[in-house]
Amino acid sequence: MLQEALVSREQVRRERRERLVPEPRKLTGVRAEGAAAALDVDRLIHERVRLAIVSSLAVNEALSFNELRDLLETTDGNLSVHARKLEEAGYISCHKRFEGRVPRTDYRITESGRSALQRYLEHMETLIRAVRD
Repeated sequence: MLQEALVSREQVRRERRERLVPEPRKLTGVRAEGAAAALDVDRLIHERVRLAIVSSLAVNEALSFNELRDLLETTDGNLSVHARKLEEAGYISCHKRFEGRVPRTDYRITESGRSALQRYLEHMETLIRAVRD
């Protein structure tokens, strides 16, 4: 009898858990399924500072290093490391010159960078729609 009561109690708990935790839904409209869909993003752009750099350059023709640094409220070292990664990927271009004796670095988004940002935004919008539906 005690054994039956324990089995019965465990069965009730299991049934409650099943009702409280529905089957996982699949994300529809994304390139990959499940958790892989969320990870199927351009990791280069997904990082916060790099996304801010690319986004800022997408709405401005060009920005100097100092303008970007001040706009993003980041350090010189942080900005230079992230900008270099984006430049190596071909997402932004960097033009260095001197104004008098003062060095000036200007950044622009490339067509490749603009396309990558557009793909990233479309993917994120698809994920948001899938989660909201």
